[in-house]
Amino acid sequence: MMCIFYSIMKLFYRLFIYIFACLHICVFVSCSSKSVTPPQAILPVPDKHQLAWHELEQYAFIHFTTNTFTGKEWGYGDESPAIFNPVDFDAEQWVTNIRDAGLKALILTCKHHDGFCLWQSKYTEHSLKNSPFMDGKGDVVKAVADACRKYGLKFGIYLSPWDRNSAQYAQPEYIVYYRNQLRELLTGYGDIFEVWFDGANGGDGFYGGARETRKIDNKTYYDWRNTHSIVRELAPKALMFSDAGPDIRWCGNEKGFVGDPNWNIINADTLYPGQPHINKLLNNGDENGTSWIPAEVDVSIRPGWFYHENEDSKVRTPDNLFKIYLESVGRGANLLLNIPPNKHGLLHENDIRSLKEWKQLLDKTFAVNLAAKSKVKTDSYRGKSKTYSANNVTDGDKDTYWATNDNVRNAFLEIDLGKSQTVNYIVVQEYIRLGQRIKNFEVEVWTDNKWTPVNKGTTIGYKRIVKISPVETQKVKIKFTDAKACPVISNVEIY
Repeated sequence: MMCIFYSIMKLFYRLFIYIFACLHICVFVSCSSKSVTPPQAILPVPDKHQLAWHELEQYAFIHFTTNTFTGKEWGYGDESPAIFNPVDFDAEQWVTNIRDAGLKALILTCKHHDGFCLWQSKYTEHSLKNSPFMDGKGDVVKAVADACRKYGLKFGIYLSPWDRNSAQYAQPEYIVYYRNQLRELLTGYGDIFEVWFDGANGGDGFYGGARETRKIDNKTYYDWRNTHSIVRELAPKALMFSDAGPDIRWCGNEKGFVGDPNWNIINADTLYPGQPHINKLLNNGDENGTSWIPAEVDVSIRPGWFYHENEDSKVRTPDNLFKIYLESVGRGANLLLNIPPNKHGLLHENDIRSLKEWKQLLDKTFAVNLAAKSKVKTDSYRGKSKTYSANNVTDGDKDTYWATNDNVRNAFLEIDLGKSQTVNYIVVQEYIRLGQRIKNFEVEVWTDNKWTPVNKGTTIGYKRIVKISPVETQKVKIKFTDAKACPVISNVEIY
């Protein structure tokens, strides 16, 4: 009996030791995992409003004023308000077609360089109040803002700093006038997501009847710091666009592309008029920049920014819009696509048709993510912790990410699609809350029992879309060959 008793006791003792050892290992692993610190942010980083802006990706620009009726691109400011009368004006027609094209917001030119105001400004007579439109009581800004809210688009405003109608332009009094109009727009039309400050400044104009050329020092005249403070006070969620930011920068051209590389960072102090090679700097950003000021690509669906009947046959094709998408959104910038209403106050059917077919092309191309939930291999992940494992890039969660140890700047992700598939596009996203890091990358596919290079690029940022010639493959490898700090990748998609 004693032998049996001791045998049982020994068995229980061994079982206890085994359980204790397992628990000890689990606790050790858990503690080890918890001891793995996340990567430190590499400054600068976007603020929460810039992060939300990145996620919009693409939205619409609307140019609409007296130019629509005169055929000009830049009015002189002497146009009679009586010519502005879009008899079939329908803001909801604009907004629903823009929404259906997959665009997430709309920026309206509330006042272009001619100074004509699309709202009932109490600071000028050069506005809708003296037009036949709605018997002088109309408010295009309100109609568009209301339609955006109704159909789920964000609303932004464009207020030209140059005013060829105002007699005060180029004098100190004009800055008071301009800021008063800015306050009207920021307080009377609900939430504003973006305020667009055009870079065109000074030149010939009507100027209240003077009909002369006026020049200003656009580094000092507008006193931008104090103008920006008005936006910060009245519309704290709004981002401000101009050549120099402070929140979003111009991409340096109006052709529909941002550069490769495209750094979301730049040194704002280097952005001043007349600087050598400024357009290239705006197009590429600055790897060593001190401020997060990402690029916005503004381009029109037509040759002009305002509607001209003789351009009805010159609307960009869906294929051309798709190319622009790849070279703007696909390089980490946001796309601002101008779609000008006609004299009737409606988007033209040719523009609408092209938008619809472009959306169909986007939907078809990016319909099925072949990499969703796929297994991913890597040669390195941070602290061997699951928190930073490679599978995070295909889990569909934008808040998880793969990261390497701090001393690793060169690593790869290998995505197994499970079976051979036709691959044409690879989407890669950095976890930009921790800054922009990747400087160079390469893409390879597994064909004929070997890895074959198919494309390479520089920066990634919020989103990079890599186009390759269609190829049958089961595995795709993304090699990060150089980075400012350890790679931090939140998402990979394959189409």
